[in-house]
Amino acid sequence: MSTTEYTKVYSGNFILVTRVKDELIHVGIIPIIKDEGESQRLAGYASMNQGYQELYVNNDELEKAMVVIERVKSEMEAI
Repeated sequence: MSTTEYTKVYSGNFILVTRVKDELIHVGIIPIIKDEGESQRLAGYASMNQGYQELYVNNDELEKAMVVIERVKSEMEAI
């Protein structure tokens, strides 16, 4: 059983994650962005996953966030 307060809800390149993040903020959800490639770069190491990010939201906002994410994903697929 996980004891974390956050759940990963989306992952992708910087541009896609930024789009989803902006939509979540618009509805009042403040996500956390995890960017291991940037962390490795700042620590002085090479990274194979540069630009790949993960988006996390608080478990209390998970259902609301998933509605927003599914809407954004369908909009992006329609383009």
